[in-house]
Amino acid sequence: MDHFTRELIVLNHCRGVGRKMIWRLLQRDPDLSRFRNYSARDIQRFFHISQAKANVFIDDLHQLDPKKLLSMLHAQQITPITFHHSSYPKLLKHIFDPPYLIYAKGNISLLNETKMLSVVGTRHPSREALQIINKIVVPLMKSGWTIVSGMAMGIDGMAHQQALAHQTIAVLGSGLNHPYPRQNCPLFKQMCASQLVISEYPPDARPERWRFPERNRIISGMTLGTLVIEAKEKSGSLITADQALDQGRDVFAVPGSIFKETCGGTHRLIQQGAKLVCDWQDIIQELTWRME
Repeated sequence: MDHFTRELIVLNHCRGVGRKMIWRLLQRDPDLSRFRNYSARDIQRFFHISQAKANVFIDDLHQLDPKKLLSMLHAQQITPITFHHSSYPKLLKHIFDPPYLIYAKGNISLLNETKMLSVVGTRHPSREALQIINKIVVPLMKSGWTIVSGMAMGIDGMAHQQALAHQTIAVLGSGLNHPYPRQNCPLFKQMCASQLVISEYPPDARPERWRFPERNRIISGMTLGTLVIEAKEKSGSLITADQALDQGRDVFAVPGSIFKETCGGTHRLIQQGAKLVCDWQDIIQELTWRME
């Protein structure tokens, strides 16, 4: 493994700094050849962070053993993929705030697929939800589309489950050693074996509430469009849809009954300009030009 990737893995494991600071560090030291000479005071001055955070960062930087980290990743069959790697998703590179590093477990070749659609929705789906997935999403799978979602309960897990015989990628809001929710651990194991699971967080990072909306930008950023199936007016699915719009991607929504709370969010999206979807061809017609 090259020097740049090793150092980026170490940085990703350091406390006291976040993604934005690492990007600023890369601007100052593009090949990561000088940053180990920085003092805590340098870090504080260069990146405008508190002394306490700078001290924690420097302590971790000099205590973490790159060889040990790489050995752990290898033992866990986890592949680190940097922003500059050939396997890094091409569409993801063009969003405002891409991850500088992702960890992948499974079939890494899926990251280079061009026909990708994200599918998200409520954690409490109706009885009709599976019928909707079978009518709209399964034909897309059979046509060679890779389904990207967040492995949450409900629509996410259902979409992944139906795609196991085809192609699907899960983006976690935790490290790969702590898949969430626990109810989907069997699905996680199946996907690691035959599909792909990725995360921007170190493998031992535990699920935190703030990480889930943060990872949504990756779900939408990897794909040509986002399909929302059943969502309340205030839900994480709408965060993903908003991210997709900010990234210049298409948003699709399946309509439902005005009496169902889980349709309020999708109806609001349609009012705001999302394409109403009744058939899988509605999505194909809209996205074909993006692949030309």
